[in-house]
Amino acid sequence: MAYEPEHAHLIDPETDPRATYVLEPEDIGTLVARIVTSPGAQTRTTYAPFTGGPIAAVPLSTPDDVARAAADASRAQRTWAVVPLRERCAVLLRLHDLLLEHQSDVLDLIQLENGKSRASAFEELADVALVARHYALHARAYLADRRVHGLVPGLTAVRVLRHPVGVVGIVAPWNYPLTLTLGDALPALVAGNAVVLRPDPQTALTALWAAEQLEAAGLPAGVLQVVVGDGVTVGAAVVDQVDHVIFTGSTATGRIVAARAGERLIPATLELGGKNPMYVAEDVDVEVAAAGAVRACFGSTGQLCISIERLYVHEDVADAFLEAFARRTRELRLGAGLDYRSDVGSLTSAAQLATVVEHVEDALTHGAVVVAGGVHRIDLGPLFYEPTILDGVPPDARVFREETFGPVVSVYRVASDAEAVAAMNDSLYGLNASVWTRSSRRGGALAARVRAGTVNVNEGYVAVWGSTGAPQGGRGQSGLGHRHGREGLWATTELQSVAVQRGAHGVLGGPPLGLGRLFDLGAERWPVIFTHALRAMRSLRLP
Repeated sequence: MAYEPEHAHLIDPETDPRATYVLEPEDIGTLVARIVTSPGAQTRTTYAPFTGGPIAAVPLSTPDDVARAAADASRAQRTWAVVPLRERCAVLLRLHDLLLEHQSDVLDLIQLENGKSRASAFEELADVALVARHYALHARAYLADRRVHGLVPGLTAVRVLRHPVGVVGIVAPWNYPLTLTLGDALPALVAGNAVVLRPDPQTALTALWAAEQLEAAGLPAGVLQVVVGDGVTVGAAVVDQVDHVIFTGSTATGRIVAARAGERLIPATLELGGKNPMYVAEDVDVEVAAAGAVRACFGSTGQLCISIERLYVHEDVADAFLEAFARRTRELRLGAGLDYRSDVGSLTSAAQLATVVEHVEDALTHGAVVVAGGVHRIDLGPLFYEPTILDGVPPDARVFREETFGPVVSVYRVASDAEAVAAMNDSLYGLNASVWTRSSRRGGALAARVRAGTVNVNEGYVAVWGSTGAPQGGRGQSGLGHRHGREGLWATTELQSVAVQRGAHGVLGGPPLGLGRLFDLGAERWPVIFTHALRAMRSLRLP
């Protein structure tokens, strides 16, 4: 079936007397006041995916506002960078506690703006709490000066220092409004950077709530600036003003961001598209694997960059697995409540629903069959779509290679590990993958052969993602750089090597021992002496 244009089904709060805001304007006044805007700024009305009712009129920034935000952030950063690291870490620990204490407020916001289930919203909260604690406890080690061997042993002392890059820009999407805003800001902030954050307008309130909590935790005003607007104008303006950009979104847009960053010679961290695979080997407990597949495919309504969309099952267990998987999928509870009674929520936008519908209908046209789901549940709300399993999807169907970014997975049968790995690697993307087998050794060996930035064995995505010390990134057209771990923090720093040459002015009144004395021997003699020195150091295995 065709689907109507974006927001065509929604109530207009400006003209329809039946319209009432999901949140009262006075309740969000302090939040939207944090947006860097100009007097008379235009606004964009956001809508609740669950019901189609209006949420808020969100003020929009302009490119000039972005430039002002970046300049203010740069001034604030110079003061923030000299705050002792232990105090910056303490801000993160206080934030950790505030997140847990006030979790119901932000879970409501995430659900209202994004439409995901409450359990999926809690995953975001738990993730950011883990990130805050991790960097609070490990930033000192990650940022510590590193000593390396100098040119002349005993006389050349070398340290490698890390400095904040300055202002980090974050251009965040709507699908993980807490994780991909606050979660990405924390390592940049603890490293001594300021941040200009551009959340998607649809989920701006969640990001603004996060900014409010950061200041409550002790972050000085001005260090985090929030601008709101579309990617073409405001997002691009962020890239034009900052010293490092972190972007999460489509591969097509990622290429534009990378090119724009390249023109300015600033680094970019990009998490882009994915068509993530899972392999179920013949030795699994099919019920355990099926339960894991349900989580991996349908968490956050499938609107998760690292969720599974391709499922390869060994032919020896394919029928049993598919029966268990389909049964568990049909048992999922769809709903819109701000509580834990629903397993799967709504899609976020009519555009995303349209993509899901188009992919499923195209697959059916090409001969695929629906094993479970495949129904737009208008009875639950405007954007609900049942978790869907497709079988028999041919290579010429769009869903075979294109990212759906919704609750749809295609199942394929394979005869061996080798066939499974080849099929998993047959993609331009390489973001996340999953392998299920009773043998940990076999699972680890298979994981190492899969072309993906992260591979989970006997889990879909949570095992790696929740291990905050491990870098998370993509290969191929799934992105550049990493978040999490020391790599995620290091990305927002610049290296500086400092070499101190001892003895240049003599030691204890003796003659100078610096490199100048070597060069004073003349252009004919010092290379000969240095050649002997190199051979001696080689023989002594000196580094």
